[in-house]
Amino acid sequence: MLGTDQPKLLIDSETLRDFIWPRVAGMERWQNRVAVVTGSSSGIGAEVARKLLSAGVVVVALARRLERLEQLRRELPEEEQRLRLHIRQCDVTDLGDVNEAFDEVQRELGGVDILINNAGKLSGGQLLTMSLDTMQQVLQTNVMGVVHCTQRAFESMRQRQSAGHVVLINSIVGHHIFNPLPGSQQELNMYPATKHAVTALTELFRQEMRDFKTQVKVT
Repeated sequence: MLGTDQPKLLIDSETLRDFIWPRVAGMERWQNRVAVVTGSSSGIGAEVARKLLSAGVVVVALARRLERLEQLRRELPEEEQRLRLHIRQCDVTDLGDVNEAFDEVQRELGGVDILINNAGKLSGGQLLTMSLDTMQQVLQTNVMGVVHCTQRAFESMRQRQSAGHVVLINSIVGHHIFNPLPGSQQELNMYPATKHAVTALTELFRQEMRDFKTQVKVT
């Protein structure tokens, strides 16, 4: 889905069930803990928010489109889940937005225990000809947005000595770049580069969390 903020080629619901949840081990221990989910207005982010709510987690859903977050709340099956969902408009490329969101979570909910870095952007075009501003938006969303949010979540977890968990939603093109189909052009441009960066960030975060001697995990 080119030109959207929520590419569909990342992870399906079966992968969420079989890969992500087992790594956020023992979901029962996360009941009433606080999870921040970025890019949660649709697609993977919205599905992750629903799964966390169904497991008894308090969810802070962040996205640029507030009306979609309100729709997500309306569609929840139980009133108790709706009460545990907190929504906030937030652009992860805007450091002020990110800081205000995490400050509010700290002030109102006591801090962050789980962070799901899901916000992502894919815009079609070729590296050789497309707008540098468009490429910069992809880079800021997919890389620096992850760094900004992870820094704030880690700060909260470390200060409270929380055995938290940070999840970075990646893509297969963060590991392998495919040739386009015959007769078509390569249109992924900056997207695979940013997802390869996410692969590297995951390992770098893991090593740094280890070296800081925290109980925070990263997937």
